[in-house]
Amino acid sequence: MTTDHVEPVGLNEECEREPGPSDSLRTFGAVVQALREHAGLSRAEFGELVRFSKHTVESVELGRRMPDGSFVERAEEALGNTGALRRSACFLTRGEAGLAAWFRQWARLERTAVSLCTYECRLVPGLLQSEGYARAVFEGTVPVAPDDQLESFMERRMERQRMLFERPTIPFSFIVEEHVFRRRFGSAGRMRELFDHVLELSAPRNVTLQIVPLQAGLHACLDGPMRLLETPKGQRLAYSEGQQNGRLISDPKEVSLLQQRYDTLRSQALNAQDSRGLLERLLGEL
Repeated sequence: MTTDHVEPVGLNEECEREPGPSDSLRTFGAVVQALREHAGLSRAEFGELVRFSKHTVESVELGRRMPDGSFVERAEEALGNTGALRRSACFLTRGEAGLAAWFRQWARLERTAVSLCTYECRLVPGLLQSEGYARAVFEGTVPVAPDDQLESFMERRMERQRMLFERPTIPFSFIVEEHVFRRRFGSAGRMRELFDHVLELSAPRNVTLQIVPLQAGLHACLDGPMRLLETPKGQRLAYSEGQQNGRLISDPKEVSLLQQRYDTLRSQALNAQDSRGLLERLLGEL
């Protein structure tokens, strides 16, 4: 076993779709709720006192939102000036907002990986999504995400994309099915924005995008999307995701098999130049 062996995420303990708040946010929110209820105030009534909407109050109490200084000060005044909220606010830390629980460990590994490979057959990979496309994906989720969570999802999605520019010596490889780019999600203008965005992000020398054309037929990765990376210490890991779950794979034999499938698909997909040509043709057809 190598020193940087990574154990799979405990999915049975983290199966919620929405990102979990940090313990400090949960604790602070529970204290606010307890003091509010002790004062006999509804969320709407308390919201009027602190000059925030009842939805914001709810988000703070459930630990989904980091309260700003004005919320803390007004809540302190409205709930008896005990000093409890002011003091506890000093210890608040953000959770990994905007990430599903099962994806967080992989997202942390991405930040330091020395190579990253992604195969997608369902939707444009998150690292290549335009803002309009990402918003349409998040707005279409079931159950519907509250507005504050949707914005958190958007912020994290766009933040992750900066890796492509901030790490110019790290190779990023993407293989995406052609039908993913043909699926309409909005107006022609939004589709153009997506194609322009993907062409821009895949232009740097360290980023390779290959498209599997419709006429390619059956191929090596029909079992579903996957991601592969290599850590700074040389360990290879994989990740697969389905409905309401995700799996980090560290077993060397399984990772090797997935790497073989990915490498085979590389030879079955269009090369990078032809893939860009296909995207440009799709753009011209709009």
